[in-house]
Amino acid sequence: MSIKVLDCTLRDGGYCNEWRFGLRNIINIVNALATAGIDVIECGFLTNKINHQSDITRFNSVRELKGIIPTHRSDNMYVLMINYGEYTLDELIPYEKGVPDGIRVAFHKKDMRPALEFCRGVKDKGYKLFIQAMVSLSYSDEEFLELIRQVNALEPYAFYIVDSFGVMKRKDLLRLFYVVEHNLKSGIAVGFHAHNNMQLAYSNAQMLVDLHTKKNIIIDSTVFGMGRGAGNLNTELFVEYLNDNADTNYQLRPLLNIIDEVLNNFYKHNQWGYSLPNYLSAHNNAHPNYAKYLFDRQTLTFEDMNEILRSMDDRMKFTFDKNYAEALYVQYMSRGQVQLEHEAALKHYLSGKTVLLIAPGQSALDEKQKIIEFSKLQDVCVISINHEYPFVDANFIFLSNLRRYRNLEEKSVGKCIVTSNIFSDKAYLRTSYSNLIDEEEYVSDNAGMMAIRFMILCGVKDVFLAGFDGYSHDIEENYIDGNMMISFSGSMADARNRGMQNVLSRLSNSINLKFLTTPRYLKPDLNAVGANEAPETTRSQNGGGGRLSQMK
Repeated sequence: MSIKVLDCTLRDGGYCNEWRFGLRNIINIVNALATAGIDVIECGFLTNKINHQSDITRFNSVRELKGIIPTHRSDNMYVLMINYGEYTLDELIPYEKGVPDGIRVAFHKKDMRPALEFCRGVKDKGYKLFIQAMVSLSYSDEEFLELIRQVNALEPYAFYIVDSFGVMKRKDLLRLFYVVEHNLKSGIAVGFHAHNNMQLAYSNAQMLVDLHTKKNIIIDSTVFGMGRGAGNLNTELFVEYLNDNADTNYQLRPLLNIIDEVLNNFYKHNQWGYSLPNYLSAHNNAHPNYAKYLFDRQTLTFEDMNEILRSMDDRMKFTFDKNYAEALYVQYMSRGQVQLEHEAALKHYLSGKTVLLIAPGQSALDEKQKIIEFSKLQDVCVISINHEYPFVDANFIFLSNLRRYRNLEEKSVGKCIVTSNIFSDKAYLRTSYSNLIDEEEYVSDNAGMMAIRFMILCGVKDVFLAGFDGYSHDIEENYIDGNMMISFSGSMADARNRGMQNVLSRLSNSINLKFLTTPRYLKPDLNAVGANEAPETTRSQNGGGGRLSQMK
C-alpha cells in the first residue's frame, strides 16, 4: 500500500474567496506545495461557466495552466477538476506535456451514467482519470456496487469515496471502503475526500492510513483546512501524521509559509471551520449551503434551523436549491398564529401620530441626543426594533427575530408587537409574518422594513427613521450593542444595503419616510432631518406621547 496526498487548496479552498487568490499567490502556493513534496496538486476548476482571469483558479482551458505549473517538475502530479455539466469533451484538448496530468470528474448520483460516459472521453484524451462520486452515502449498497462495476470497465487512475457533507462516521467510511476494496479492480487507487462538519476528517484519514490493505490510497486535504463552511482535512496536520506514522518525508515549512503569508489574509475576511450551522447540515445529511442560507437570515434559533432541515424532502438534500430553501424558510416562519386583540386600539392610538422607528444601528448611539429630543415632542410614538433602545423609554418594541425576543427583559414583553413566527402569549400583539415580507432578495424579512410596512397597514402617515444605517463590511461597526453582532461577508453587506435602498424607496411611495439620524451605509432617496424640523409637532413639557397604559 502507498499513501498519497492530494492538496486541493486552490480548488476547494476557492469557495472561501471566489477562487480569487491572485496570480502571484497561485504560483507561490503551487511552488510551496511542490517543495513540500505533496504528491498531487489540484490547481482549480476547469469550467465554461465563467471567463478565466489570471488571478482566479477557474480555468477555461488546460493550456491556461502554463506559467503556473513549474517547468522543472519533480514527481508531483498536477490535476484540475470538472463538475460534470460545466465542460464538454469538445472543449477538452488532448493531453499534452506541460498541462495537467489528470482530470477529476465530480458528479451526483442522478448524473451517474452520462457522467461516466464523459469520464470515458476524458481518459481517451490521454489524461489520468479521477472519478469523484459526490455524496457517496447517497448510494444504496447495490447502487454503489453498480457504480464500482462501471468504474472497473473504465479503469481510471483513482476512484473516490466522497464525504461531501462531512457526515461520515468511522462505521460509514469502513463500510464503503470494504465494499470498494473487495470489488474495485486492482491497480485502481482508492481516494477519500472529506469535509470537516463533524470534525472527523482527520480521524477518518488516520484510520485509512492504519488499515492493512493492498490498495493504494489518496487522501485529499487543503492547507489550513481552507474550504467552504467547516472546511477540509488540514494538509499540514495530515502530512505531519504521515511523517510520524507512515515513514514519509513531507516538508512542513513551505505549508506553514503558505498559511502565514497567504491564507491568513483570506481567513480574516471570510472564516471557515467548525460551526453549529455546519454541524446541523451534517447532522441532517443535507448540503451545507442549506444551513448557511438559514443562518445568514439571522432570524432563527438553532432549534429552528434544525427543525427546518429535518423537514426537508430527502430528494432535495443533496443539491442546494435556493428557491426550495426560501420556500422552506417562509413556510416555517409563517406557521404561527396571529393575535390581534389590541389591533383596533393600536390603530386608534397611532392615528394622527408621528412614529419614530429606532433600529439598532450605530447612528442611534452616535446621535442619541437628537433621538432623545425628538422623542420628547408631543404626538410622537417611539417604537424600537428588535432591541430595547437604552436612552429612550419606547412605547413599543417591534420584533420579528426570536433570538432578540428571548433577550428581552420580562418587564418589556407586554409592550411587544411581534410577528407570528414568534410564539408568545404575553406580547401586546402578534401580527402576520407573511403579510409583512417583501420579495427583495437578502432583506425580504428585514425587521426594519417589516416595521415600516406594519406602520403602513396601521394607517400611519409620517415615520422618522433612526439607526437605519445599513451594513458595514466591518461587523463591529453595525450595532450599538456588541451582543447583537452577526458575521457575514462584505459582499453580503453590499447586497443587503442595495436591497434596503430598493425597499425604502418603494415604501416611501406609500408613507412619508424621513431619516432622523444619518445612515452610514445607505443612500436612499430620503431626506435626513433634525428634531426641530418634525412636521406639525410641538414640544411637550412632560416627555413623549402616550404610553401603552394610555391605550387601554
